Amino acid sequence: MGDSVEDIKKHVRTYVMVFVVLLFLTGVTVGISYVDMGHTMNIVLALVIATIKASLVAAYFMHLISEKKLIYYTLLIAALFFIGLMFLPTGQSLDPIHL
Repeated sequence: MGDSVEDIKKHVRTYVMVFVVLLFLTGVTVGISYVDMGHTMNIVLALVIATIKASLVAAYFMHLISEKKLIYYTLLIAALFFIGLMFLPTGQSLDPIHL
């Protein structure tokens, strides 16, 4: 309970700024959905923006920005396993033996 009023105002200001950035990035996502840059490029841009938004949520609202290195290593390992599992069906489709 040692937070002073100034500390609380600083945290609230940070949360409001992150919220404004999330709203802006949501608007950008909607805006680029109306611009035809090719199906693949639209999807890539939308995923990049979604990744940035998810990183902001995890860093500030889940308080991961102030965590120790172990949390980041655990998150990195989970992300690597997730990516590996996403490419698992690709390996099956590239198998030369189709039954």
